[in-house]
Amino acid sequence: MDSIYPFLEAVLLAEDAVEKCRLTNEIYQARQAGRLGCLAAGAVADFRFAGRPRRPLLVPPAQVRQRKMSTKEGYAAMLHAICHIEFNAINLALDAAYRFRLLPEAFADDWLRVAKEEAYHFSLMRGRLNDLGYDYGDFEAHNHLWDMAYKTAFDPLLRMALVPRVLEARGLDVTPGIRAKVAQRGDDETCAVLDIIYRDEVGHVQIGNYWYQYLCRKRGLEPVALFRRLLSRYDLFVFRGYVNLEARERAGFSRFELAMLEDFEASLKVRPMQGSWQQALSR
Repeated sequence: MDSIYPFLEAVLLAEDAVEKCRLTNEIYQARQAGRLGCLAAGAVADFRFAGRPRRPLLVPPAQVRQRKMSTKEGYAAMLHAICHIEFNAINLALDAAYRFRLLPEAFADDWLRVAKEEAYHFSLMRGRLNDLGYDYGDFEAHNHLWDMAYKTAFDPLLRMALVPRVLEARGLDVTPGIRAKVAQRGDDETCAVLDIIYRDEVGHVQIGNYWYQYLCRKRGLEPVALFRRLLSRYDLFVFRGYVNLEARERAGFSRFELAMLEDFEASLKVRPMQGSWQQALSR
């Protein structure tokens, strides 16, 4: 049986988007068929960037041009932004499966399945973009999601805390509003794609919650208190605008946890906390 890790590294570094999606599905199917095992196979590579196409042009988030959704170009730019998120999500999921090898094999299986679903989402949304006469890469984008993946590459607990539970969970909040605007345009096909993304993203955040809780138990850490410290250290917010409590609960957040975090974020506006990530993990 071959090791899965060289294959994961190859697909992570693949630059062509279609090829990355195809390889992700092939690795998933090979793992499901028992042809690939989670066997040690060399050191984990420390690469700053995952493979991506030469376009879109990456710029700082503040420099992503805002366009009116009422125009065809603006509407396409909105779909492109979702497409870019889904592409980054493929790399994030693949990286989790590839990088954190000391966890149970179920961890790699979970994130490989997430990568396969994110590849499906990307392909669906790219298809909608194509139907408008545009393609992935036609608009500028930012790299905030992958930047956070790189910052947390040394610790799976940090990765689970700050990527699925913060950045990806925001999708649960914003997708219903985006869908409502899409529905107003009568774009039923894109609404159907957003429904698939929303359904699957609940499960993806749930997987992140599960492994975050697992790692906290293994290290004897209290998950809510630790999460609050990490949010402060990395200057991140769980709540911005509309918060989809129902979806977050289905994804593994408890009402009690969400209420505590809401109170905590309100206090941060008055008295920001300081400290390093090492201090956050050791308190």
